Amino acid sequence: MDIKNHNKNILKGYNMLLYFTGSMIMNKPSKECITDFWAEGILKNLPVSSSNPNFIKAASLLRDSCEDSTVCEKKLCDDFTRLFDRDELSLAPPFESYFRIKKYSESENQLFSVTEFYKSYGWESQYLGNLMDDHLGTELLFLTRLIEKYTVFDDEVCLAEMRSEIRRFIKTHLLSWIYEWNNYVQEYSETTCFKGIAALVIACTEDIYALLNRNQF
Repeated sequence: MDIKNHNKNILKGYNMLLYFTGSMIMNKPSKECITDFWAEGILKNLPVSSSNPNFIKAASLLRDSCEDSTVCEKKLCDDFTRLFDRDELSLAPPFESYFRIKKYSESENQLFSVTEFYKSYGWESQYLGNLMDDHLGTELLFLTRLIEKYTVFDDEVCLAEMRSEIRRFIKTHLLSWIYEWNNYVQEYSETTCFKGIAALVIACTEDIYALLNRNQF
């Protein structure tokens, strides 16, 4: 039981990182955000550690980023706009459909509807009407909700089912396209902050997917 509680705490640590990355992709960075995450040193002491090369890369990039908070805010806001917030002109559109449409037909994409996954859990995004359901920030927010559900279960049958569902969501709606999205961010971002955030998205989803393949989780 102690091992399972410890492992659930690890997942809670990853959830904190998902909240951080999701919020940074959904909202233009504010002075408060920079104070909370960079100036206060939170990103220099991440809540989990990992041997995943993407995690190590992300930690290194974030640790060395945003050293001058007075300059950092403007650079981050400009980078956010260029990468994510210019509709069809965005350099790294954070939308699953943008990357799927290049690979699958319309009928195939309908089979992968992330909205249907949300509905199966009775979940509706608080950003509905402002952000599409397949926005990466929305998908990461939903993933945190699934993990929160998982961490309060005690019954092994429920735990096994939720492990399977979380892995299915990650495989179908995240790992299927975020590698290509990350490549865009690494190429076009002008700040190490967003390069690190994109790498952290990859690392967290990879690690959670792998961790939940183990019975002790």
